Amino acid sequence: MDAEGLALLLPPTTLAALADSWLREDCPGLNYAAWVAGAAPSQAALWAKSPGLLAGRPFFDAIFAQLSCQVSWFLPEGSKLVPVAKVAEVRGPAHCLLLGERVALNTLARCSGVASAAAAAVEAARGTGWTGHVAGTRKTTPGFRLVEKYGLLVGGAAAHRYDLGGLVMVKDNHVVAAGGVEKGQVPSGPHHRPPAARQAVQGARQAADFALKVEVECSSLRDAVQAAEAGADLVLLDNFRPEELHATAAALKARFPSVAVEASGGVTLGNLPQFCGPHIDVISLGMLTQAAPALDFSLKLFAEVPHAPQS
Repeated sequence: MDAEGLALLLPPTTLAALADSWLREDCPGLNYAAWVAGAAPSQAALWAKSPGLLAGRPFFDAIFAQLSCQVSWFLPEGSKLVPVAKVAEVRGPAHCLLLGERVALNTLARCSGVASAAAAAVEAARGTGWTGHVAGTRKTTPGFRLVEKYGLLVGGAAAHRYDLGGLVMVKDNHVVAAGGVEKGQVPSGPHHRPPAARQAVQGARQAADFALKVEVECSSLRDAVQAAEAGADLVLLDNFRPEELHATAAALKARFPSVAVEASGGVTLGNLPQFCGPHIDVISLGMLTQAAPALDFSLKLFAEVPHAPQS
């Protein structure tokens, strides 16, 4: 989907509610600075001061819409930013521009950072000739998930499941909770856990019915085979070294060619190419949302013709 079209995925009422909550967080009471700024009609320029990918326009718009300000964009969503670049102009009462300034910049900077990291990951994967899916995870900032998941999409990555209802994921703790581990038995590490309990997978399959896919976290080929036999649609090979990963995925696909394989755990932008292979369908990286650096933007009020700020 075109980056501009991605905004259609965002419900307007949800955008408005998020913008309202962010503004209330930043100014829940008296705004003393508004007395200084005044209410005269004003305008401000939005400047991009670091390279990356522009993402988050709908959130920026929603924030200023709450304050009766108008935004005019000069660059489309998903644009490559070459600093220093004027990205947009915002018009409205001075005190409203300044009330929305930090909230809007924070959101845009964070969303653009996630999109930039996602784009870098996709580029690294495609550079190997691999055609699978680079995906994010549920390792997102509480209250900010929609922004970060949207940023992944703008960057060309898959958002993965948005929440617990988007996919039935059977992880190691679910197996323990379902009684798949004998009482008192303690796993000694990610590659020494007991095999996935067939009961847990079958229970997930029953709960998912026809509407949802079932994915099972596995730490060995034995786990993966049992998960596939129990009806898993996807197998998550977690914390495997690349050489172990590809051998395990190949053996599993030889027996269950329709089961998709996801690789995760310890994947970074630096080592991502090592995880790309013909038997891997998805590679997920928590760092795309947990560790992506925010881009640098500034909003500067101007009276007439604005000049680019020093980088």
